[in-house]
Amino acid sequence: MRSRFTAFALGLPEYLLLTWHPRTRPDELTLDPAQRWTRLDIVSTRAGGPFDSRGTVAFRAWWRTDDERGTLEETSDFVREQGRWYYLDGVVA
Repeated sequence: MRSRFTAFALGLPEYLLLTWHPRTRPDELTLDPAQRWTRLDIVSTRAGGPFDSRGTVAFRAWWRTDDERGTLEETSDFVREQGRWYYLDGVVA
């Protein structure tokens, strides 16, 4: 989760697509260059440890543009396949 937030903050859509599960991954991803991601708080986690194949992360992420500020709250599901974690999907609060 933290690496994906960092990819949003640095504007790296290629990394986001690589860490998105092929079953749910979009064909392309365009990030808004005016939106700056500034902070990530992990609210809770369920599973996702070294012996788990699935995990869930609830988080709050702060963003801003020149004119606005806001937060995104989401509960994200991840799956581990062949030793790598992939984002499956999320529910925005």
